[in-house]
Amino acid sequence: MSRPSAPLLRFLGAAGTVTGSRFLIDTPRARVLVDCGLFQGLKDLRRRNWDDFPLPPASLDAVVLTHAHVDHSGYLPALVRNGFRGPVFATADTVALCEIMLPDSGRLQEEEAEYATRTGYSKHVPALPLYTEADATRALRQLRPLDFDRATEIAAGITLTLPPAGHILGSAGAVVAIDGARPRTVAFSGDLGRPQHPLLRPPAPPPAADVIVVESTYGDRRHADVESLQLFEDALRRTLVRGGVVVIPSFAVDRTEVVLFHLRRLLRSGAVPRVPVYVDSPMALAALQVYRAAIAAGRADVRPDLAAEDPFDVGDLRETRTPQQSKAINAERGPAVIISASGMATGGRVLHHLAHRLPNRDDTVLLAGFQAAGTRGRALLEGARSLKLLGRYVAVHAEVVHVPAFSVHADGEELLAWLAAAPRPPQTVYVVHGEAAAALALERAIEARLGWTAVVPRHLEQVRLD
Repeated sequence: MSRPSAPLLRFLGAAGTVTGSRFLIDTPRARVLVDCGLFQGLKDLRRRNWDDFPLPPASLDAVVLTHAHVDHSGYLPALVRNGFRGPVFATADTVALCEIMLPDSGRLQEEEAEYATRTGYSKHVPALPLYTEADATRALRQLRPLDFDRATEIAAGITLTLPPAGHILGSAGAVVAIDGARPRTVAFSGDLGRPQHPLLRPPAPPPAADVIVVESTYGDRRHADVESLQLFEDALRRTLVRGGVVVIPSFAVDRTEVVLFHLRRLLRSGAVPRVPVYVDSPMALAALQVYRAAIAAGRADVRPDLAAEDPFDVGDLRETRTPQQSKAINAERGPAVIISASGMATGGRVLHHLAHRLPNRDDTVLLAGFQAAGTRGRALLEGARSLKLLGRYVAVHAEVVHVPAFSVHADGEELLAWLAAAPRPPQTVYVVHGEAAAALALERAIEARLGWTAVVPRHLEQVRLD
C-alpha cells in the first residue's frame, strides 16, 4: 500500500458512534493506529468487526492503546491474527489490564459462539467467534509499556507521549508529534475522565496541538452527581429492605472498583443494610488486584489521598470465580448485591443473572453509567417490557434504576473546560466517540463558546494534517 505525500488522519471507528475507537495516522514515512477497539451495540455496528480492515494490517508500523476497555483495545487480537506484527504501545497498567481483558474477551466470544451453536439461536452453524483466547494471548506478546509523559519515538518521524487521562487505571491521552518539513502535533483525548474520580487523579490538560481529537460520550449533558448517588443509595436501601437482590451490570475494569468504593461507604455508614456482595467476574476480580497493587505502589495516576485501608472492602465480599459458583448465586433469595460483567449487558455472566432476576418484582437492576444504543442495557433504560437473553425473551418486572454519575467519562461542561485549558487554540477539533446528538452538541458548543473550528467526522473520512 503506497504512502501518502502528506500526513493524513483517517477515522476508522468511533465516528458517529461511541464504540470502535480506531484512528489512523498515515505519513510519508510511517503508519500508526491510535486505539484498536471493538464496535459494540447496534447489529450494524457489530458487523463492522467482521469487515476486512480498511488497510493491510501488516502495513501498520505501530499501534497505540489509550486504555484497556475493549472498545479501545478489543480488536487487537484480530488485527494481529490478520497480519499486524509491530509493537503496541500503552502505559504499564494498561498492559497489565489488557493481559486480563483480551484473553477473557476471546474466551467469552468462544463460549458465546459455542452456546449459540448448541442452543441453535444463531443463524450460523457453527457460530464462530471473532477471535479466540489463543489469538488474544498471542497478541499480548506485542505490548510495550511506556511511562506517562515520556516522549518516545515509536515509528519513523513519529513521537508519542501518553499524558494521564483519569478515566480508568493506566488510561492516557495520546499526543502524536509528526516530524517533517512542517511538523504537526495531534492530541487524542482518549476517554477523558472526571476531575473528581474517587480513585484517580484528574486528567492532564491538553498540550499545544495543531489538531485535537476529543471524545463526546456525554457531550450533550451534565452529570448530576449528588442526585445520582442519592438514587444509588435509595435504590439499594429500597430493594434490600424488601429482601430483594440488586443486580449491577458493570464493566470489569474501573466501574466495578468505583461501585465497590461507593458501596463500602454506604454499608460501613449504615445507610444501607449490610448484605453479601458478589463480584461475579473472574476478569473483574483480577482487575481488582491490579487496582490494589497500583494504589499500594502509589502509581502516578492514582489519587494520593486514598485511605490506608482497602477502599474496596465492603465487609462480606464474595468472589465468584467458577461457573458453578456463579450458578449457585441464583439459588440465593436475597437480600444481596450482584456485580457482574458486562456493563451494558452485551454478554458475559450478567446475562444469566438478568434472565433469572428480571421477572422478579422484588429485585432491581441498577444501570451504572452510559448504555450505548443497541445494547440490552439501553433497552432496559428505555423501558423495555421484555428482553431477549440467551436465545429467549424474559419479562421485565424488576425495578430498573439508572445511575449516570457512575460514568467515568467527562460530561459536556468538563470536556469544554478541558479543551479551554489548551495553551493555544488548535486549527481543528474533531469530535468523536459519541452518538450523533452528543457529538453535534459538543461540536456546536466548541464553536459557540471557544470560537474554534470543530467537526464531527464521518466513518472512514480522511483529512490532511499538513
